[in-house]
Amino acid sequence: MTRFTLGLPAFLALLSCAATPTPHEAARPSPRVEHEALAPAAAAPAVAPRPTRKEQVRRILPHNVRLSVLEGGKARSAASGVVIGNERTPEGPVSYVLTNAHAVDMEGFDAPRLLVIVDARGEATEYTASVVATGSVPDMDLALVRVAGLELAPAQLAADAELELGEDVVVAASPYGRALSLSGGMLSQVEWDKTNKQPRMVKTDAPIGYGASGGGIFSLESGKLLAIVEGYRTAKVGFAVAEQNFSFDVPMPGETFAAPTAKVRAFLGQHGFGRLLGAAPLASR
Repeated sequence: MTRFTLGLPAFLALLSCAATPTPHEAARPSPRVEHEALAPAAAAPAVAPRPTRKEQVRRILPHNVRLSVLEGGKARSAASGVVIGNERTPEGPVSYVLTNAHAVDMEGFDAPRLLVIVDARGEATEYTASVVATGSVPDMDLALVRVAGLELAPAQLAADAELELGEDVVVAASPYGRALSLSGGMLSQVEWDKTNKQPRMVKTDAPIGYGASGGGIFSLESGKLLAIVEGYRTAKVGFAVAEQNFSFDVPMPGETFAAPTAKVRAFLGQHGFGRLLGAAPLASR
């Protein structure tokens, strides 16, 4: 019987041959590699970047105007307003501005004139306007003003569910009859109606001043209109100088009241202007 004994070099050569694939095997990918090669790569979902504060403000500003009531050529009152809709008529474009009923109350004035003023980089353009709908104060302190010849993009109304405590907001208004200015804060209170489960009043801690009535409260996240400023609570401060008494009202922080969009929709529907909410802006027609 003949025995074959392999030395260590020969044994290692056999192991090397067993581990080295043939040319045919080297050309054929393993099932796992082939599966991975055929599987399409998952595309990452595209996420639009959130607008910065400045970018959102640029979108919000064109919706806002200021109002002035004149008597005998002199300003008797000032207010703010938000473009809520527009239409094209045979006479030209018409925009509708939402403001407060108390801001356009001209009872007792002698031949009053209502102006809507649009400010743009130091230039103010005036438009003669007319009140086409008013609510009852204080339950529905809203009014709709028609402005012929004005073509501004209307604000988009937020849904009721978007009114959340802590929402970052910006208030666009024209206090003291001056050009448009901004103040920032958050929604500090939402009061819900127990019957219809809709918001009936909101508050913001954003500071405002006289003439801001009718101004818009906008979401900084979506740019949508959340509410229309109705007024603010004040505290009377008194003092005496040289035996004379003086007093003045100071707005209380966090006590700015506003009509939510649910009330705006109800107001427009009650007065036959619900069509404005579904109309496409003139610029997109």
